[in-house]
Amino acid sequence: MLLLLVYSITLKCLEGLSLIMEQFFKDLSKSILSNIKSGEDLMLNFWGEDSHFTRFNQSKIRQNGFVSDATLSITLILNQKTCSTSFSLSKNLSNDLSSALLHLSELRNDIVFLPEDPFIVFPKEGKSSSQKKSGDLLPIDQVVQSLSPAIKNVDLAGIWASGHIFVGYANSKGLFHWFSTDSYSFDYSLITKTEKMVKDTFAGTHFNLDEYNSFMGNSITQLKMLENKPMQLSPGDYRTYIAPAGVSDLLGMFSWNGLSEGAIRRGQSAFLKMKNENVKLSPCFSLNEDFSTGLTPMFNDDGELAAKKLPLINTGMLKNTLINSRTAQEYKIESNFAGSWEGLRSPVMDTGDLNESDISEKIDKGVYLNNLHYLNWSDNIGGRITGMTRYACFWVENGEIVAPIENMRFDDTIYNIFGDKLESVTNHSQFIPDTGTYSNRSFGGTECPGILLNSFSLTL
Repeated sequence: MLLLLVYSITLKCLEGLSLIMEQFFKDLSKSILSNIKSGEDLMLNFWGEDSHFTRFNQSKIRQNGFVSDATLSITLILNQKTCSTSFSLSKNLSNDLSSALLHLSELRNDIVFLPEDPFIVFPKEGKSSSQKKSGDLLPIDQVVQSLSPAIKNVDLAGIWASGHIFVGYANSKGLFHWFSTDSYSFDYSLITKTEKMVKDTFAGTHFNLDEYNSFMGNSITQLKMLENKPMQLSPGDYRTYIAPAGVSDLLGMFSWNGLSEGAIRRGQSAFLKMKNENVKLSPCFSLNEDFSTGLTPMFNDDGELAAKKLPLINTGMLKNTLINSRTAQEYKIESNFAGSWEGLRSPVMDTGDLNESDISEKIDKGVYLNNLHYLNWSDNIGGRITGMTRYACFWVENGEIVAPIENMRFDDTIYNIFGDKLESVTNHSQFIPDTGTYSNRSFGGTECPGILLNSFSLTL
């Protein structure tokens, strides 16, 4: 009873903190910006979370706790120079204002020693925004009783994370942006007695117990398949299906010297052939930066609002690259307000016409890959990606899954994977969340279907 009371009190506290964070940042930023001096410009970035975490090992609760934090970043611009710092906040307005003014004083001392920056992105005026997305999360006092029954007969290791995350921006020109959302994720591995694993993540903004049980049931079905004796494949090209989790890993490479306009201009991009030589990918492949999902803020660290939807690759043709304002200044082009690293922030890949129930039959004889791992460019300019198959990957014969496969290294190009070798795309997509928690819980993820390739190169 005492534990349930603590849960209930904590939940109410989290809900209360979520409601006041936007106003807290408004008050704090207004006070900081009232202290700027002549010739100075300031940009303030604010982010944090109120989250509940539960860690499972061997399907038992090992840790249960909460994180409630906030961080502020201050960027000072003066005389064509820029200097930044970030620090944790106490969520006490008076204390945090004193801390912020001290950090601002230190920035003023440091900036005089820095060289001029020819491509500074100055604060802009504009239309402010406030977007708050409410979810239907699993109540904290129901997490254990809701998640545990489906996993009582398996060995599961994983982390449940759920709660409210937020980000804000303010500048000395009067611009203010706010974004917050409720989300959850259950990032887990199911493990056999021989330490083979199924890796998956159940995530979203509105928890549904039936959907969770069905999702976990599918993972457990794959776990049972792993109990069969694994096959060691010989290096070669195989007819291959890659599930959404693996496709998400491949699309993630597009943010590393990929669709960045800066990387293209520097001659470091995997998409140089598409940009400069008009090379096309498969007409089955379309990719958009799409903020209509409501899972990721539309504004970047400079407070610039991106379009709600930006087509990047449309039926195999390169339509747009990701261009931030710094790159735009350097190369005298127009920005589409990408993030500072010019990576994908809210990628959505279009679905196709392949029914999920027909996947094994369509493979006929080949490989079914759920997860990929350790991806890197083996030839960045040539668009060649290398990595490992991982977790629940299977050999298919006569349209039936017959055995798991030993881990294999693959090495193939995006011009094959999403181009000449792409045969079809599933008619159902899956949201693959970004489960990163290095400084705070991450926003968003990738919405993508599975893909069927008529050839995929496994090298060793």
